[in-house]
Amino acid sequence: MKYAVIGTGAIGGYYGAKLARAGQEVHFLLHRDYEYVRANGLQVDSCDGSFHIDSVNAYARTEDMPPSDVVLVCIKSVNNHLLGSLLPPLLHEGTLVVMIQNGIGVEQDVQALFPGVQLAAGLAFICSAKTEPGLVSHQCYGSINLANYSCRDEGLFAAVVSHFRAAGIETGEVEYHEARWKKAVWNMPFNGMTVALKTQTDLLLKDPSTRQLIRDQMMEVVGASRALGVSGVDEAFVEKMIQVTDAMTPYSPSMRLDYDYHRPMEIHYLYTRPIEMAREAGFLMPKLEMLEAELKFLSKNL
Repeated sequence: MKYAVIGTGAIGGYYGAKLARAGQEVHFLLHRDYEYVRANGLQVDSCDGSFHIDSVNAYARTEDMPPSDVVLVCIKSVNNHLLGSLLPPLLHEGTLVVMIQNGIGVEQDVQALFPGVQLAAGLAFICSAKTEPGLVSHQCYGSINLANYSCRDEGLFAAVVSHFRAAGIETGEVEYHEARWKKAVWNMPFNGMTVALKTQTDLLLKDPSTRQLIRDQMMEVVGASRALGVSGVDEAFVEKMIQVTDAMTPYSPSMRLDYDYHRPMEIHYLYTRPIEMAREAGFLMPKLEMLEAELKFLSKNL
C-alpha cells in the first residue's frame, strides 16, 4: 500500500516517519526543506525514542509523486485552497484522503471540491514541532483518532487503522462528529489563549483566573456540540482534558507557533466555522467569540 504525505511538518513528518519506519511505502511532499531532507533524511527526536529515516521518498511537487492508496493531508487549513491542484496527481479511483487538520468543517469543504473522493478525519493528540530543516521534535503524547467521513471501502479504512497501530501509534477508531467536537474542546481554548496572552498551556492552568476561563470556553464547545445534536461531548470530557493538560509538558500549540513565526493562523476552521454553526443552531459562544475577535486583530499585524 502506498501512502502520500502532503505537508511534512510537525504532524505529517511524525506520523509519516513512524509509518515508514514500520515498513510502509511513504512518499513525502516537502516545501522549504525539500533539498535538505532529500540529502540528509528525516530525524524524529521523540520522547518515545528518537530515530532517523535515512532514505526519504522526498518530492517538491505532487506531480512527481505516484498515485497513492492513502493520502495524509497535514498542511495547515489556511492552505486548503491549494488542494485543488495538490491532490489530483495523487488520486486513483480508490484513494482514501485522511484530513489530519484542526477545526470543524474541513471534510465538508474538501468533499465539495472532490465529490467522489473517499475522506476520513485524523484527530491528532500530540505535542510536536518542526522548527529546523528535517527535524521533528516530538515532546509528548502522539495518539490519533481516525474517523470515517465518506470512505466506502471499509477494508481500506480498517487497514489504515491497523498500519498506524503496527507503527507504534496509539490509534482509535471513532465516530466523526463526536471526534471533531472533542478535539475542539481542547483546541479552541488553548490555541487562541496561548496567542492572545503570549503564554504556554501550563501557565494558563496554573493561574486560577485563566484556568476558570479555559474551563468556561471548553463548556461553550460542549454546549455547541449538544445544540448540533452531537453526543459524547460532556463535562466529564472537559475535566479529562484539563487533567491531561495539567500533566503535559509546557507546550506552545500550533497556532502560537504560527503567530510567533509570522505565519497565517487557522482562525476560520478553528473558530469562525464552529461559532457560526453553533449560532445557526441557536447557541452562542460569547467567550470564544471574544477570543476569535482578538485573534483576527492580531492576525492583521503578523
